[in-house]
Amino acid sequence: MSSFSRRRVLVTGAGAALGVGAFGVPASPAVASPTDSRSAGGREETRSLDELYRAALAEGGKLVIYAGGDISSQADGIRNGFKDRFPDLDLTVVVDYSKYHDVRVDNQFATDTLIPDVVQFQTVQDFVRWKEQGRLLAYKPAGFSQLYAPFKDPHGAWVAVQVSAFSYMYGPAAVGSDIPSGPLDLADARWKGKIASSYPHDDDAVLYLYTLYVQKYGWDWLARLATQDLQFARGSYTPSAAVTSGQKAIGIGGSGAPLSTGPVKWVLPEEAPFMSWGQRAAILKQAKNPTAAKLYLNWRLSVEQQKAATNGWSVRTDVTPPTGLKPVWEYPNGNLDGFPRFMADRAAIERWKQTFALYFGEVKGDPSPGWLGLHPGR
Repeated sequence: MSSFSRRRVLVTGAGAALGVGAFGVPASPAVASPTDSRSAGGREETRSLDELYRAALAEGGKLVIYAGGDISSQADGIRNGFKDRFPDLDLTVVVDYSKYHDVRVDNQFATDTLIPDVVQFQTVQDFVRWKEQGRLLAYKPAGFSQLYAPFKDPHGAWVAVQVSAFSYMYGPAAVGSDIPSGPLDLADARWKGKIASSYPHDDDAVLYLYTLYVQKYGWDWLARLATQDLQFARGSYTPSAAVTSGQKAIGIGGSGAPLSTGPVKWVLPEEAPFMSWGQRAAILKQAKNPTAAKLYLNWRLSVEQQKAATNGWSVRTDVTPPTGLKPVWEYPNGNLDGFPRFMADRAAIERWKQTFALYFGEVKGDPSPGWLGLHPGR
């Protein structure tokens, strides 16, 4: 009989069937150059924000953005900040799950009914595809040379405008001194009935976080977690909302601010895995308001806006994180390079989703942004 334990055989065999280790996540993450100064055609924007603003008003003074997210109010910071800085420009931000927005845009391409000028999605693989199809405007905003190299297309087809990261979280008031020691500890029986999670088989970023956990802790850990009476909901904002309200003590699969001292402690692990990525944005080549779209990208990538990032992380290499944080690309357990590779393998993603459905049941409930139809923002 083989000396391998039954547990190891199950973990290795099931993992191989699902593509664990086949997502291209190396044992040691690839080290990328912080910036890439090589010009791949076109120069950075030299106009100031005020000059772009005047040009955008002359163009028509409108801008429509399709933004990935869970609820419309998540874009209020963008809406209010942009309106304060550029009060005469008519901005519309439509928030929906990225997996609905991307196919909505594809359908608008097919029916010649395109609405957005800018697309800003979690589905990072779409930007590669749309660039290959010639759908994206090659444009380098001011500060392009200061972006972390993996956060930009070398030709300017897309840029990352913000850093996002998912982990687990807890309510300090709810757990007291009994702080969870890490994801492995969340399967302990003392947390039964006290955990909220967004569905891993509904959101690809949460899905990636759960796959990292399974790769690290094994299928028996997931089986134990599945007996914890987790409260699942659609939308990655829901775990934090459940913890904030005191409904649950712990949340899995949502974003937060690592240095926050509020009612929710979002955990930035020292060794355990978490997931992070650069939220990509691009100007569509058929955009009706391309100058306003350029204004938006320049504003989002400005040093002022990047310093104001709520989670403390910037996409720029010349913006220093607050004390207590490193640039997000310096966390090897943040799997920054792994997420784009994971998102590119759609067949493996479908296998992961269906397997998590076996453990947790099918996704239930309406999408948290509502059903927006074919042409929101028209």
